[in-house]
Amino acid sequence: MAAVLIPGFLLLMCFSISPSLQHVSESEPLVRFKNSVNITKGDLNSWRPGTDPCGGKWFGIYCQKGLTVSGIHVTRLGLSGTITVDDLKALPNLKTVRLDNNLLSGPLPHFFKLRGLKSLMLSNNSFSGEIPDDFFKDMTKLKRLFLDHNQFVGPIPSSIMQLPNLEELHMQGNQFSGEIPPETNMNKNLKVIDLSNNKLEGSIPESLSGRKNLIMTLTGNENLCGKEVNVECDIVDLESPGEDEPILPPSPPFGGTNASNRTTVNAIMLAITFLILFFLIVGLIRKRNKRKNPQFRMLDKERLSDIDDVEFRAPESTTAKRSTESSKKRGGNADGGSTKKGSSHNGKGGGGGAGVGGAGMGDIIMVNSEKGSFGLPDLMKAAAEVLGNGSLGSAYKAVMTNGLSVVVKRIRDMNKLAREPFDVEMRRLGKLRHPNVLTPLAYHYRREEKLVVSEYMPKSSLLFVLHGDRGVYHSELTWPTRLKIIQGVAQGMQFLHTEFASYDLPHGNLKSSNVLLSETYEPLISDYAFLPFLQPDNASQAMFAFKAPEFAQNQQVSHKSDVYCLGILVLEILTGKFPSQYLNNGKGGTDIVEWVQSSVAEQKEEELIDPEIVNNTDSVQQMVELLRVGAACIASNPDERLDMRETVRRIEQVKS
Repeated sequence: MAAVLIPGFLLLMCFSISPSLQHVSESEPLVRFKNSVNITKGDLNSWRPGTDPCGGKWFGIYCQKGLTVSGIHVTRLGLSGTITVDDLKALPNLKTVRLDNNLLSGPLPHFFKLRGLKSLMLSNNSFSGEIPDDFFKDMTKLKRLFLDHNQFVGPIPSSIMQLPNLEELHMQGNQFSGEIPPETNMNKNLKVIDLSNNKLEGSIPESLSGRKNLIMTLTGNENLCGKEVNVECDIVDLESPGEDEPILPPSPPFGGTNASNRTTVNAIMLAITFLILFFLIVGLIRKRNKRKNPQFRMLDKERLSDIDDVEFRAPESTTAKRSTESSKKRGGNADGGSTKKGSSHNGKGGGGGAGVGGAGMGDIIMVNSEKGSFGLPDLMKAAAEVLGNGSLGSAYKAVMTNGLSVVVKRIRDMNKLAREPFDVEMRRLGKLRHPNVLTPLAYHYRREEKLVVSEYMPKSSLLFVLHGDRGVYHSELTWPTRLKIIQGVAQGMQFLHTEFASYDLPHGNLKSSNVLLSETYEPLISDYAFLPFLQPDNASQAMFAFKAPEFAQNQQVSHKSDVYCLGILVLEILTGKFPSQYLNNGKGGTDIVEWVQSSVAEQKEEELIDPEIVNNTDSVQQMVELLRVGAACIASNPDERLDMRETVRRIEQVKS
């Protein structure tokens, strides 16, 4: 019997040892990679020979299911020197390489040897020279390519446009020249292409021109032509003189002498100048009138900026508040209209009142009447104030004649559901009741865009209070207040995860701009459970949960992606830093993930805490405990991340 058991035991030992041996074997090429470069702004001391890269202690290393290295994210360390790509060929499951914001230079390393790469991000280095035309021909799995803000020259390699799975291409801020190579019919996935600020010329290829789902940026190329840059391409004149034919000088215009022609031209130029001045004055008058009488029908669709959800205005000024209060005392609203108590509408889609952007759009549908009922005419009469642009659309504040202040969000991409299922989902949201969840009041349905109406919160968003005007509100964010906000958000998230347990993302878009604050700094979560309303492509572009590492690596999201977002929020509140993860272009803010993971690994958590609250020495240990909870929520591997229930339990253990 013993002779039978021993081989089985040895076999079990082999199975248990082999993954560890694989990890150690993957550590060797990574250590060689580290030794081949110079590091001037930090260190990679956690990369040690013979240790497990997937053990959670190697800085910037991401692993697939904790078993094998799938990503190298080493940014902002001042890396310089020569990258030997052959060292990385020993990592068979490597999918992502991020070396952006370093000091790397020279020709583009031979990354084409890594045929399994899905993301290659080399932005903001000093790579230079021409890229061979066939450089990318074997990188058929590549989805994201970031070569922007380097010093590349020469033509754009045509092999880039032949990549069948490419979704994002960023090559702006270089010195690429020549024409844009045409895209082949192989690639139907390209969604974003940025070639701005190069030296490109010629016409924009027809294969790129006019594509509805493609966001293309080409500004800063003076010699490009096409409708995308508002420059007409010259048409070759087939009857123009040949090289050997003399070109005759043009005859004087209007058939007169030079002197009379000069007089005529001067008169024409004078008339044109007067016309331009006239139109400028008329335009300024109209613009001023629009500002004096803001109404939804006058508001144009704003172009989203690169910075997502950080342009929201402050709450109304003290002067505006006094004006509103004084007009209420006179029996009117802020814009001079009379206040009528009990003004309401039944909210059932009725006659076609004039709506946002046009007429015949139906009425407001009430889903929550706790604050009273209203209709679209009430919104049309309200004094409107633009709050800003967000990832899902524009937001406006409206003060109605009955004194109710609401936020109206115009959402463009909620077009997955038809009217009836849309109504079912919105009524479900309208029934939610939790002290830390903002329940919508009403909606307005239109095929092209939707309005979602909710109550206005006096302190605006946590984003503004933390980062918008530190002189006004930041001093009020004491440690007990911050702990209260974190605990309230965690409780609200647990409620949403219970209510929407069947959703892949019960919230999906948790960030500081979507945490609103009451007068007493009670947090209320907004913009939740929108995933069923959005097409997959729109959801991945608009919702913050899709920035979790698992989506970049495996194109997957889950409840753990919401936990990642909560972790970012907890760390943002404790450090007082604006996370660069909120930005679309990756510039500005603090890479809070790398900063926190590095400091926690070195047991320097106290250095992370916002100086505004660290002086409260009696509570530093509680702050450190919360930092560790936040760090456990942002683990790159979702299997190693806390779940929502455990996150809430550990947060509630921290007492003020």
